[in-house]
Amino acid sequence: MIKNILVLFALNLFLFGHAQILKKEIPDKLLVLTFDDAPASQYSVVAPLLKEYGFGATFFVCEFPPNYKDSTLYMNWRQIKALDKMGFEVANHTHTHANVSKLSQSQFNAELEYIENKCDSLGITPPQNFAYPGYGLNADVLKFLEEKSYRFARAGGSRAYDPLTDHPFLIPSWATNAGNKSEINAAMGEAKNGKITVLTLHGVPDVEHPWVNTPRKLFKEYLQYLSDHDFKVVSLRDLLAYIDTEEAMKTIVPNLTMPLKN
Repeated sequence: MIKNILVLFALNLFLFGHAQILKKEIPDKLLVLTFDDAPASQYSVVAPLLKEYGFGATFFVCEFPPNYKDSTLYMNWRQIKALDKMGFEVANHTHTHANVSKLSQSQFNAELEYIENKCDSLGITPPQNFAYPGYGLNADVLKFLEEKSYRFARAGGSRAYDPLTDHPFLIPSWATNAGNKSEINAAMGEAKNGKITVLTLHGVPDVEHPWVNTPRKLFKEYLQYLSDHDFKVVSLRDLLAYIDTEEAMKTIVPNLTMPLKN
């Protein structure tokens, strides 16, 4: 009898904790689109197509070396500001695409504050989410992000995001390229039973980094599929409508042993 009461009590605590993390139920077919590194095609190709389909997205921007000053290769800040005005999320990918796992806290803060200050000076919505350049991360970086009051941080790992078990600073995603269409199609099907599919894209096309290139035709195929199958396609910040990140950080222990790179 006492054993049954204890089991029931533990179950109630478990369910209560989950209810606290979730503000409302995660619907099936919830998918987050994220774009890294600010190649110019994100402004000229991606944004118009997203507007055409009525989809949200997050753009993780940086000033990518070595050619970020060449606006034919990368977006300039006028174009990044235009993305914000279109209603897309502009988020932080560090100043120099730095491997943050190798930075001190002061160096890390400087990398993030460069993007924060640029956004502030241009009237862009302050960034509240982060993506790890090159998927470099460690336990210290999670502490640094928490001290700066960030809400979500996206990594890799090629698996679905479960808000009840994945820490908000360890959000997994799949990365697209020209040759993994079947993998990405399967990933879209993982957006069910309380899990969220998060996709990482780079340029459409990506001239300087062809290994992460997504051809325009393929990208439009993905958008058409998502539209035809009634997916809800959102930015990372839109997940705040579903997830209480403060509660999740209190409840979920970060698991750095899970796959976090693509």
